[in-house]
Order: sequence, then C-alpha cells, then structure tokens
Amino acid sequence: MNKIAAIVGGGVIGGGWAARFALMGWDVRVFDPDPEAQRKIGEVVAGAERALPMLYDAPMPARGTISFHTDLAEAVAGAAYIQESVPERLELKHKVLAAIQAACSPESVIGSSTSGFKPSELQQGAARPGQIVVAHPFNPVYLLPLVELVPGDDADEPIFEQACDILRAIGMYPLHVQAEIDAHIADRFLEAVWREALWLVNDGIATTEQIDNAIRYGFGLRWAQMGLFETYRVAGGEAGMRHFMEQFGPCLKWPWTKLMDVPEFTDELVDLIAGQSDAQSGHMSIRQLERLRDNNLVAMLRALKGQEAAAGKLILDHEATMQQPLVDEVPLITVRRKVPVDWVDVNGHMNEGRYGQVFSDASEAVMTHVGADRAYIAAGHSYFTAETSIKYLAETLVGEDILVETRVTLGDGKKLRLWHEMKRAADGEMLASCDQFLLHVSLATRRSCPPLADVRDAVERLARLHAGASEGPAPRAPRDI
Repeated sequence: MNKIAAIVGGGVIGGGWAARFALMGWDVRVFDPDPEAQRKIGEVVAGAERALPMLYDAPMPARGTISFHTDLAEAVAGAAYIQESVPERLELKHKVLAAIQAACSPESVIGSSTSGFKPSELQQGAARPGQIVVAHPFNPVYLLPLVELVPGDDADEPIFEQACDILRAIGMYPLHVQAEIDAHIADRFLEAVWREALWLVNDGIATTEQIDNAIRYGFGLRWAQMGLFETYRVAGGEAGMRHFMEQFGPCLKWPWTKLMDVPEFTDELVDLIAGQSDAQSGHMSIRQLERLRDNNLVAMLRALKGQEAAAGKLILDHEATMQQPLVDEVPLITVRRKVPVDWVDVNGHMNEGRYGQVFSDASEAVMTHVGADRAYIAAGHSYFTAETSIKYLAETLVGEDILVETRVTLGDGKKLRLWHEMKRAADGEMLASCDQFLLHVSLATRRSCPPLADVRDAVERLARLHAGASEGPAPRAPRDI
C-alpha cells in the first residue's frame, strides 16, 4: 500500500486531516476550489507542525509533501486513503463522492468527515457503496485522536479494516460505531449539552463564560481521562455503579433539563450569545485561541501519557511504533524531539530540570542499544547514574527541534561514561552539554557489580569505536543572553 492521502475539501477539518497525514509521513494531495485554500491549510499545518510533535518523545517520521490540485480526479487517482470534508449538504456529498469513485482505485478507502449523515445516506446511488465509510473526526484533527468510524450495513470488510489500520498508523483512535444513528455517538452528547446551554443563556440563568467555566473547571477535567460511566462508577463509592444508579436514578424523573425542547432561534438569542462570547474571548484572535487550545491539549495529553491513561496511553503505544533503533556510529544520535510546552518555565525557555530529562533519555537510549533494556532491568541488572555535570550554553525555546549526540568516553567493567551534546536541529548550535558517569549495579543488592557478558562486550565495542573522537569540543562558557 502506498502512503498517499487525498483530502477533498480543505476547510478547518480538511486542513487538520492534511496536517495529520503529512506529519505522519504521508504525501497529501488537496482538492478545494477555494482560491484561499492553500493559505488557510498552510496556517493549519503550521499550527500542527508546532503542536503535534510535542506529544511524542520519539522522532517524528519525515514529513510528507502537501500538493494542491485543481482537478479532483488528479488528486484522488492512486491514493490509498481519501477523506471527503465538503459542506454538510447531502446532494453535494453525493456529487463529490461519485466523482471520487469515478477516478480512484476500488481498493482505496473513502472516508467522510460528516457529523450528521449516516453511511446508508452517503452510499445512496454509489458505484461501490461499501467503499464509503463515515470517518468523523474532532477538531483539531491533528491533536485529538478520536475518529468515529461507521461502516454501515453495506460495508466492505477489507475496506473497513484497511481504514482502521491506516487511522491507527497515523496515531488516531478509530471508534467502531456498529449501528447507524443520526450524529453518531459523540455529537449526540455535544448536542444535548449545547441545547441545555442555549436554554441557560436564553433564560438569563448563565452567561457563555459561566457555562464554559462550569465545564473546564469541573466535569470536563474528569471526562478527559475517565469519560462518563467510569466517572460515575467512582462517584458511587465502594458500592460502585449499581449504588450510583440507585442513588441518582430517581433524579431522571425531575425536570432538571429541557433536552426535549430547544429555544426559539431568534435574532435576539443570536445577538445575546454572540455579544457574550465577544466579551468573553474577543480580546484574542482566532489564531491566538487556537494556539492556547493546542498548548493546553498538548499539556493535558502529555500528563495523561505520563500516567499511561486514556488518550495518553494511545500516544504512548503509537510512539513505540515510531522508535528507531540506534546504529553504531560516532557520535550516537540518542534523542530527536521537539521541546513541548510543559517543559517551559516562567522565563519562556526550557526549565533546567528538563535538561536532566533529555540527558537521561539519551543514556537510556545507549543502555537499550547495548542490551541493558527493560528485559535486562527486569532480570535484576541496570546502570545507575553516579555523577553528572551539565553546562547550559544557550536558551532552548518551546517548539524547537533538538537532538542529542552521545559519545562513550569510558566503557570499562562496571564503569560507563557518556558525553552528551544537545544541539538545535535547525543550525547545529550546541545548547547544553553533559558529562555523565554511570555504574552497573545489581538490583538485588543495590550495589555495583560487573555487567553481564553481552552488555559488557557491547559497551567496550562502543568505547573502542568512539576512542579518539570521544572527547568532543571543549565546553564553551555560557553566552550572554
């Protein structure tokens, strides 16, 4: 299978799809008649290039190309994955899907970003109905992993499985919606909350800002990592979900919500909500709000990643597929990554504690390379850091691409010494250096001991390879900044 994706419709969602595919190493072809499409998608991709790599502690794949096409047939021909993201008008979608099928391979996946239409509605009159699936994402597509995948009754099983495989490969979570229903799953929740919010504003109970605060300071934080039912299971205490249902079930009969009705959508209501929204967020541009949103999402997703929970576990598992083993070279490239937003202090640059994290990651890469990996540690052996000396040579800013070059300066019995140079990938400037001394230990006695033979031989081999080129340039004094 080739790694070519075609994006038909380049709005906010289409641009997000283009960014996600391209940053995961796919070549992307975009078809959109809007003369501003290239500029708009370019801005979305710029935001994605800054944010998405911050989620990963592994190097990203080489970015794919993004090309823009004025002919739809040219854009979709030969593409393995095609995503339709045109406006929500069924007759327009039928016309576009027919044109796609006339030009694409029968083996291509055709996904639709529709939030409302069912697969059976999209497949009406199609040449190959089973080729078309609903693949409904959430904005920003390049950060939020959920995509509701709805194959419908006329599904082509190989096409559906291929769609799942492709979406997982670009770091997304395909949620298989097994039965057709209007608005799928997630948007039905959002619609319920939206209706209730409209009533609260319409009736003068709450402002738009108060409603947003109720979500972001309260249950929104719980939902982000536990969802709905798991949250309520915990709320039931030791007796669990059954107790929660028995305790709170009767309230379902109380007139707490107006979900069966919706306020009249008058000009006055629109003006009221728009005015309150302007007062709440009008001091920031849309691009500033997008960056704030992306920063917050990156920080929260990385926190979940640290706990191996929810969407963070998905990123961790995907990252494992991106790790590339080291090869013997001088120097070893032990770290390639982007500086994430949660590593920055009040001065706007990387906190000094995070340099220790970077060099720790570099030494772990060396350990894995010589065979002192997770299995070796589980068997009761490891290397402990006994001493480090870090020099901070230049500022390291959020969003910068960095790498670490590592040399083995000593590999003798239980002793291992490493020299790390952290550099800015863009120009090679050295940002920091670290002289690190490690001792091999037994985890049973917690005392130093010789490594096992295979690890010892691998360390000594690297030390010989790096001999003569191991010292590196003398560390510079920190520059004035």
